[in-house]
Amino acid sequence: MQAPKRVGQHTIQFANPPVIVATASIVGPKEGEGPLGNTFDMVIDDTYFGEETWEKAERKMLEEAVKMVIAKAQLKPQDIDFLLAGDLLNQTISANYAARNLGIPFLGLYGACSTMYEGMALAAMLIDGGFAHHVVAASSSHYDTAERQYRFPTEQGVQRPPTSQWTVTGAGAVLMAPAGNGPRITHATIGRVVDVGIKDPNDMGSAMAPAAVDTIVRHFQDTGRGPADYDLIITGDLGRVGHEIATKLLGEQRYDVSKNYNDCGILIYDHERQDTHAGGSGCACSAVVFAGHLMGKLNEGRYKRILGVGTGALLSPTATQQGESIPGIGHGVVIEKL
Repeated sequence: MQAPKRVGQHTIQFANPPVIVATASIVGPKEGEGPLGNTFDMVIDDTYFGEETWEKAERKMLEEAVKMVIAKAQLKPQDIDFLLAGDLLNQTISANYAARNLGIPFLGLYGACSTMYEGMALAAMLIDGGFAHHVVAASSSHYDTAERQYRFPTEQGVQRPPTSQWTVTGAGAVLMAPAGNGPRITHATIGRVVDVGIKDPNDMGSAMAPAAVDTIVRHFQDTGRGPADYDLIITGDLGRVGHEIATKLLGEQRYDVSKNYNDCGILIYDHERQDTHAGGSGCACSAVVFAGHLMGKLNEGRYKRILGVGTGALLSPTATQQGESIPGIGHGVVIEKL
């Protein structure tokens, strides 16, 4: 029996679409120097953010982003029913320790770089289901913490291959409620884990692109929509390599996205000037691009309907060292200015 709020097999259509009341974004100096620099709420001038370690800096960015979004909505932490947050580090320590200080009922998430869109989808379900009134979804990442965990500490100066992406240093937060004046989340398409056998931890785009395509195609099939129904289709963290693969794979299924498809990992850095190789990635990539640049376009009326797909590579250093392939996931959320 089909659930009343389900459309097709994988998509939820919200009966009372939750409103994005406010967003907040904090980024590092490299992100601030990029083409979207003026869209972020805060640009820190030191990747340590006044802390002793990069891990503590990431934690602080996440905590400050959550505080900022709550203040923007003219609320207090005690007004928030749930905080849904995650990051890339083992045991999601950035989110866990930030939640310790914030004192908000907390649900920790791990979807790798898809975490922000996973959190937004779950927050929308909580609100539309009547289980919460105010929910914050947030995520963070840091170039140096991610490199140390997944590849090589930056102090070693290891040469990065052309397919590698630059993990975004930053944190983004979104506050959602049942009513308000902001854009609304109308649909969520929950992705499946897709693994095409990529084993190179320096080629996340190739690993994640098939999962993003799977989610986009299933969203179109479930809703009866196509690329032309959206002002923008944007993936989270595929970068240039993954974006090219996704465009090709969608074309093979007769979906022409050449006019309105982009990727947060391409938008956030200047490819020619900033030497980020294949572009950006990390939990903060889609989080800060949405909270800053995309939210601004929605509020200005430049975009009326966006399909955003957060993409994550579900690997671990241990699995990689044991020769395992890298599974990918993609979660889709439709944001509309109604």
